[in-house]
Amino acid sequence: MSERQVNSGATGNTGDDGVTGNTVVTGETQDIGDGTRAVRAGLPEPVKYEPTLPGPVFAAHFHLPGEPTGPYTYGRDDNPTWTLLERAIGELEAPGAEEVRTLVFASGMAAISSVLFSQLRAGDAVVLPEDGYQALPLVREQLTAYGIEVRTAPTGGDAQLDVLEGARLLWIETPSNPGLDVCDVRRLVAAAHAQGTLVAVDNTLAGPLGQRPLELGADFSVASGTKMLTGHGDVLLGYVVARDAERIAPVRHWRKIVGAIPGPMEAWLAHRSLATLALRAERQTANALTLAQALRDRPEVSGLRYPGLPDDPSYALASRQMRHFGSVVSFTLATRARADRFLDALRLADDATSFGGVRSTAERRGRWGGDAVPEGFIRFSVGAEDPQDLVADVLRALEESAD
Repeated sequence: MSERQVNSGATGNTGDDGVTGNTVVTGETQDIGDGTRAVRAGLPEPVKYEPTLPGPVFAAHFHLPGEPTGPYTYGRDDNPTWTLLERAIGELEAPGAEEVRTLVFASGMAAISSVLFSQLRAGDAVVLPEDGYQALPLVREQLTAYGIEVRTAPTGGDAQLDVLEGARLLWIETPSNPGLDVCDVRRLVAAAHAQGTLVAVDNTLAGPLGQRPLELGADFSVASGTKMLTGHGDVLLGYVVARDAERIAPVRHWRKIVGAIPGPMEAWLAHRSLATLALRAERQTANALTLAQALRDRPEVSGLRYPGLPDDPSYALASRQMRHFGSVVSFTLATRARADRFLDALRLADDATSFGGVRSTAERRGRWGGDAVPEGFIRFSVGAEDPQDLVADVLRALEESAD
């Protein structure tokens, strides 16, 4: 691991005055690893007889005599439970950074929308991945309706560079969902910043322990906290992280005016879950590699993708910019019917549309439409089960689903 530091101290938000987002200021440098950081991220200083992680604060309003100069005024603006979670996420996304500003949202899409719609105006151009998250085409329709030019290009091969000229914002998704292509973030950032283009990276598939977009030069790191960050399939959450107070001020303003805020219980559950993030990520990514290796020579499997496989097209690049390769494996079976039979035969993987959880999930992505994938394309999110049990279950399901 390169530079490793503990961040200590944070300030709450004080309004739309440019001092925006939860600010994490680095404290004493210590040689700690990701596991230690995840266990302790965002915790307040110990107070005698108080819990290590304070419980969720349920409040629509706060006592507010006189001028509203304190950090907490109204529940749509700030909440002490958010403050601790935002501090924690900032520590994980950018350890060692002098200042990091984090905002949490009600969902990953709320976070994505907040960046796009707060940074773009009529007449601007934005570059999106054409192979990105399934909801991006819906966002594209809305952006176009607002008079914003939307350009798209594939993630692989850094193809977004070809349509970057004059854009206000470049939106990167790496690895891409669900195809698992990887692009060179540093290269794209350098080209974008050279012409004054902002860069946002959707970091959902990798997560803060798998990839750190701000360290790669991005202006915004955006993710769905619903996935591996919280890991149990029971919380909807999103977040945006940036270093620049001026850049994130419009994002905070957007959250305020649309009310895309998380509930305090969701924020508390998310923070509670961070303590096991490193353990879960280590187990799930190891399991994902084991499963990918088991599928590599199966004759009924085609188009196998996992960035951690040495023969994957993205392996060399992913190895340079990712810290681990994530929990998602994708592959294709010959037909829709075969894929459906395979999913029905699985015993240890739920047929569900999320990923990153401790319980394995798998789905045929073509059932939703919107993704340019074959009908038999499977997105498999590898959980924390015993690897031999999971591999045996998948191989058995492949055998039972044969024609």
